[in-house]
Amino acid sequence: MTGETMCARAVMPDLTREGRLVVVARARRAEDYDRVLDVLIDAGVKSVELTLTTPGTFDRVSAIVERHRDAADIGVGTVTTVDELGRVIDAGAAYAVTPITSRVLVERAVAAGLPIVPGGLTPTELFASWTAGAAAVKVFPATQVTLGYVKDLRGPFPGIKVVPSGGVDLGGARAWLDAGAEAVSVGGPLLGDAFDGGDLAALRDRALRFVEVCAGGVAR
Repeated sequence: MTGETMCARAVMPDLTREGRLVVVARARRAEDYDRVLDVLIDAGVKSVELTLTTPGTFDRVSAIVERHRDAADIGVGTVTTVDELGRVIDAGAAYAVTPITSRVLVERAVAAGLPIVPGGLTPTELFASWTAGAAAVKVFPATQVTLGYVKDLRGPFPGIKVVPSGGVDLGGARAWLDAGAEAVSVGGPLLGDAFDGGDLAALRDRALRFVEVCAGGVAR
């Protein structure tokens, strides 16, 4: 017996589940999103998480969702309050990500039909979010656990869907997926200096490699 109870659950959107890669776009300002997202999505990235630590994100979410609706799921991360979650829902985001374990946020998202991925590290935190109805749970920081953590969690919690985040590089992405992760959440190792005026051709090359690896290719 796992003690897990049945609950309502909004599953991750189709494109995110297909690509198995969520790119966390933490920009200095929201005006910088477009040039980077255009490159990522053109390279085949199917899911991008905008972050509320980027000033002006709420002013841009709806337009970005509309711009990329057919090609990629646009989610919003670093959601920590009920008010922020309400604005994410109103903006039409495909999913929400929160760095904390909050049953209130999960239940509000589920009631609205919005997939939510809460962060946590311990089995207690992750189980609390999962049983509240999270679409998946974000193991953060993933650098603090081993690949075997996915299997360990599925011992007592057989159906749990895990998305490792924090320090996941190209080789790590393939290893986590092979270990049973639902998807991987990637930031700096893919984006590099793209939001600081970096070479967009180099960004495209990195994105293509991550897309290939997460779709089942070999890291190189």
